[in-house]
Amino acid sequence: MDTKAFKRSLHSSSQYHRKGFGHDAEVNEMLQFEYQSGLIQEIRNHGYRLQRGEVTIRLAEAFGFCWGVERAIALAYETRQQFPQERIWITNEIIHNPSVNQNLRDMQVEFIPVDPQGQKDFSVVAGEDVVILPAFGASVQEMELLNQKGCKIMDTTCPWVSKVWNSVEKHKKGSYTSIIHGKYKHEETIATSSYADKYLIVLDLKEAEYVCNYILKGGDRSEFLAKFRHAYSADFDPDTDLERLGVANQTTMLKGETEQIGKLFEHTLIRKYGPGEINQHFLSFNTICDATQERQDAMFQLVEEPLDLMVVIGGFNSSNTTHLQEISIDRNIPSYHIDSGDRIGPGNQVEHKPLHRDLEVQENWLPDGPLVIGVTSGASTPDKVVADILEKIFELKATALAV
Repeated sequence: MDTKAFKRSLHSSSQYHRKGFGHDAEVNEMLQFEYQSGLIQEIRNHGYRLQRGEVTIRLAEAFGFCWGVERAIALAYETRQQFPQERIWITNEIIHNPSVNQNLRDMQVEFIPVDPQGQKDFSVVAGEDVVILPAFGASVQEMELLNQKGCKIMDTTCPWVSKVWNSVEKHKKGSYTSIIHGKYKHEETIATSSYADKYLIVLDLKEAEYVCNYILKGGDRSEFLAKFRHAYSADFDPDTDLERLGVANQTTMLKGETEQIGKLFEHTLIRKYGPGEINQHFLSFNTICDATQERQDAMFQLVEEPLDLMVVIGGFNSSNTTHLQEISIDRNIPSYHIDSGDRIGPGNQVEHKPLHRDLEVQENWLPDGPLVIGVTSGASTPDKVVADILEKIFELKATALAV
């Protein structure tokens, strides 16, 4: 399929929308009420630091909603304003935040059902319906299906995600296999891989090293294919499809790891084919999202300070939030990943998600005495959620002092 031609055709259709409908003032008022916080603005205004009683909060200097997330939510709200009576669907969570997605449900925006095998059932969508594509984007196949049905489409895909797709298109044009640094089940990576011809998805540096070792030394083809099952294109062959490579990434991955993976593949191909031939075998573009990078850089800066513990706030399925958690864990700072204030209490306990584990309850998570708590939140987390959690922390410490 000529994905570039299809996109051009879709974008010229009167049924397809990527901009709002002129309801900016009304929508902005709604978003401010539902997602912004006076407490968080106060902390920003005081150098990202606030002391209340025995608790000092140190807020990361870049956190929370990014521009792409704000844009996606605003466009979804505008879509409901523009089509008050129509049935509206969304192909995935708009972003990985439970409160935001619940707000859409409350606005009668319906989510495409998923069967037990994980396949979406688009048969529920009628031609007169409206369908929202989330910030992560949607696969070419999904967009083609919706276009064929004649649906009105509101595309809220983040421009940074679209930038990655353009890079993958260039890989395909030059007959390069796309090496995608990401999670093969993640909506964004599924969408990105749909633009590729040949692709292989690597989760981390360890998997990239395995691939590079195969490039240099060969290996067991069956073992390779079993190891990356579900993470490569149809008819992918590691013995023939790893000679010309282009690197791209899921925009929410760790910046440093993406850079390491790109350099590793470049150096591997130089070793195999020589520096004079590298341009024939390797193609790379900078597809790291500015907002993801800024939040990671702010977290690296924050963990250099003396902190008693870290609270990382965001959806448990949020990739960029998980990577912020990794940064504090690497510094051996006691760290708690929670998605809402409801995870705190009763008493001095918290329900949180340790890295790569299921939810756990931690008793006596706030130590006695004065505390300096580092706080950050993922790009899909509203300020109001952060404020609710801080108020719960202040309340817990105040109650302990009173006793």
